[in-house]
Amino acid sequence: MERDRANAPAERRTLLLTGASRGIGHATVKRFASAGWRVIACSRQPVPENCPWDAGGDNHVQVDLADPADTLRAIGEIKSRLADGRLHALVNNAGISPKGPGGARLSAIETPIEDWATVFQVNFFAPIMLARGLIDELRAAKGAVVNVTSIAGGRVHPFAGAAYATSKAALAALTREMAADFGPFGVRVNAISPGEIDTSILSPGTEKIVETLPMRRLGTPDEVAKAIYFLCTDASAYVTGAELHINGGQHV
Repeated sequence: MERDRANAPAERRTLLLTGASRGIGHATVKRFASAGWRVIACSRQPVPENCPWDAGGDNHVQVDLADPADTLRAIGEIKSRLADGRLHALVNNAGISPKGPGGARLSAIETPIEDWATVFQVNFFAPIMLARGLIDELRAAKGAVVNVTSIAGGRVHPFAGAAYATSKAALAALTREMAADFGPFGVRVNAISPGEIDTSILSPGTEKIVETLPMRRLGTPDEVAKAIYFLCTDASAYVTGAELHINGGQHV
């Protein structure tokens, strides 16, 4: 019997990831998939016909996180995809940052009230809705939650809008509250706070910020994905309530 247990295949872990289609999210899918994880991705778009990931539609949930009712519906669908009732990691990566004409930064004065509400629904309320809605599955797996905040949550940023920045600051505070509340269930909750990462959504002028960074370069999506992976595995088994800054020293 003991020999059978020793030779039994390791349990395949499951990650639920929002905002998986590009940049940090896409790199995160690749990092976890390469380690043998099943990755269930959430996005507003249907799964593409040429999806490169194994299981395709079986591991894709279409959901509009800006719609609370649709988010609740998606939680039920996600539960039905977890045959063993276990979710090992939830990564809340989806985020939106509306811009003005020509991609201009929207200040606290200029941002329409309806945009504030939409930004907070996607960037702040959706993460806690997903974590609360899936707490039984996270608890069963002694899982981990990673919230993706931003350097803009701790200082005024030249490109990130006011609604985006304040939603990320709120998400950082929520991470601490969740760590305290989810901890007794064996669920760890941490955040990563990326700085200037080399993705398709970089704003013109970012090169001027890079010149001031101690490391003098942009970060890569893969570097962020590795940090997310660390926070979802046993390598960080006693880490909770932390916000890991991934910004080449931009915050010092």
